Amino acid sequence: MTERPARAGTMPGRVGTQFVSVVIPTWRGRDLLGPCLDALATQDRQPDEVVVVDDGSPDDTAAWVGRSYPTVTVVALDRNRGFAGAANAGIRASQGSIVVLLNNDTVAEPGWLRALVAPLEADPSVGACASKVLVHDSPRLLHAAGDGYTTGGIPQNRGAFMPDDGTLDVGASTTWIFGPCAAAAAYRRELLDETGGFDEWLVSYLEDVDLAWRANLLGYRCRYVPEARIRHRISATAGQVRSSYWCGRNFLLVLARDVPGPILRRHWRTIAAAHGAIALDALRHWRGEAARARLRGIAAGLVRLPDALRRRAAVQATRRVPIAEIEQLLSPG
Repeated sequence: MTERPARAGTMPGRVGTQFVSVVIPTWRGRDLLGPCLDALATQDRQPDEVVVVDDGSPDDTAAWVGRSYPTVTVVALDRNRGFAGAANAGIRASQGSIVVLLNNDTVAEPGWLRALVAPLEADPSVGACASKVLVHDSPRLLHAAGDGYTTGGIPQNRGAFMPDDGTLDVGASTTWIFGPCAAAAAYRRELLDETGGFDEWLVSYLEDVDLAWRANLLGYRCRYVPEARIRHRISATAGQVRSSYWCGRNFLLVLARDVPGPILRRHWRTIAAAHGAIALDALRHWRGEAARARLRGIAAGLVRLPDALRRRAAVQATRRVPIAEIEQLLSPG
């Protein structure tokens, strides 16, 4: 098959039917894995392989998957490495030219996988695809139509908790978005190889936003696929307190390392206001456990800022596309 030329600023990929690997990191998630794997088994487009990575769970998750789902490849880690480490272990163990990351607390609707990988198989300029992620218990509400990033330096789930009324579906097949939410995302192998995959320095949370930044700097682009519908039990594995801590920490580290200098200089007032508002809100609600976790995370991020700045030069040196093209992917602050 003749490949169509890639869009300017994007990396060419393979077209046609490809080997698809689904990688599912799990931690203390045995009760969640059954519905997740069962939904995969009913897809009209079956994955060529499924890899479950047990991230040092204290229960018998790995053995249970081996007994209950013998066709699934199990990678058992000796200790908890966070989502980024578990995802990378699964990626290394997988064979696909397309790698689909899937949370253990998701349930795919019929036709999800076929729809999600179709743009990657049809268009060589597509580097990643984002699912329509719905709130599991309220499936008329969006959890994420891919990931976004604002000019205020804040990551976001596109359309979070908006009604699924089709507003964000318009033009999805021709519009690039910032990146996919890794709860249910498809990546071209070339993108993962060139970026090095998820950064284990971040441990958990925003590892997908960081990967999207590094992919965008290289010129890889992402499509949102509204036909690829999946339901997500939000934070069912980590819980709100754990997620608040890691978000507080990693908001700062991703901002400091990944955002190009011209964007920082142009929007520094908006960035300062947005991050200050988050810290002030946590201070106002400091009696709450999640707010205190957020403040601890912000403190941990500040401590690690010098390390983020040391890593910054290497990330920014990879940029192959104009700043204006990257800035078009950002939402207003």
